[in-house]
Amino acid sequence: MNAQRVVADLRELAALTSTADGAQRLAWGPVWRQAREWFAGKIGALGLRIETDSAGNNWVTLPGASPKTVIVGSHLDSVPNGGWLDGCLGVMAGLEALRMHAGATPPVTLKLVDWADEEGARFGRSLLGSAAAAGSLKVDEVRELKDRQGTRLVDALAENGVQLDRMLDAHGDLKKIDARAYLELHIEQGPVLESINKPTGVVLGTFGVERNMIRFTGQAAHSGSTPIPMRRDAFLAAAETALACRGIALRHSKPGAGVVCTVGIVNVEPKIVTAVPGVCEISIDQRALDAGVLAAMLKDAREASEKAARDNNVKVEWRELWRINPRPFDPALLRLCEDAVREETGDAPRLPSGPLHDAAEMVPHMPVVMMFAYSSNGLSHCKEEDTPAQHLEKTISAYLRLVQKTVAHVREMK
Repeated sequence: MNAQRVVADLRELAALTSTADGAQRLAWGPVWRQAREWFAGKIGALGLRIETDSAGNNWVTLPGASPKTVIVGSHLDSVPNGGWLDGCLGVMAGLEALRMHAGATPPVTLKLVDWADEEGARFGRSLLGSAAAAGSLKVDEVRELKDRQGTRLVDALAENGVQLDRMLDAHGDLKKIDARAYLELHIEQGPVLESINKPTGVVLGTFGVERNMIRFTGQAAHSGSTPIPMRRDAFLAAAETALACRGIALRHSKPGAGVVCTVGIVNVEPKIVTAVPGVCEISIDQRALDAGVLAAMLKDAREASEKAARDNNVKVEWRELWRINPRPFDPALLRLCEDAVREETGDAPRLPSGPLHDAAEMVPHMPVVMMFAYSSNGLSHCKEEDTPAQHLEKTISAYLRLVQKTVAHVREMK
């Protein structure tokens, strides 16, 4: 168990694949391939080899005395100008877990996975490789995706030896694994652990998400000649809805069970200084760990939008963008995770994950748990992303303890 070696690996990867603006390991691109080649060298030094499934996910197997399997991993891809820890922390810690057992036959089989295109930064579809392995990827929904340069997803995949119409074959490969646990280490990407000055957190699960576009349609009119009581201002209806949704999130948040709501897109027409907005479209992203709470938040938001539409004499339409159910993690693995974190750091705070992770796609198929590392200033997806050295090493050691505990736990399973 060598946390310092994991940090050294992370520094080496950052030096190889970053610019002054941050990490540049954009999925399906040349720097990402360079990172994977570098990682293959680390795996080769252990006398192991990488197998790539039909979705582009990389797998390393350390056979054990039993086919019962513990899977560790995360992703090497990054967003443009990303951080040095996001995703790759879990892969490097997984590499160290293999090193701990290399040279001997572990009691159960260990598999390390580097998921392909977790970020979705280039084509807009997050969790691409893990969704294919989970069988939840809807191929026709991503078939026409293009990046900002106009490159088609299907062509980028082909450049990397992946055929879009065969990506779901990875699901059959996953089902062949006698998977008894999936363990993922990741930085928090938020400010909670820093706010309580704790290096490591136990992740309860990933938030469910309801993501929609709301379109308000009124009537464009001259801003100088139309009295306010006679206006059909679509923007005001949208603004009132956005404020109401913030209130809905605050109302549904409880201690230890916070929820969030974000309006990230606002499109106004005709978008000129001298016109009352006749059309306004906003996005709404609602997240909660409890499915009932998430459903209530969505219902409240619809009612708020309808009230705002009536009050402003406009029409409202909803269009679903995407949704995923909450994915709570396995109770037995949560207990092992708590024990590992407490033994290493003295305390084991519990928190949900607002961002999605590959772990969420594994929940329907096997027991899952995640561990979080402290994020300095709550920052991620930027070059300033960091974790203080002492916190990072403690978290890595706690994760490796979790791997040991999970191996022992799985060994005793029937």
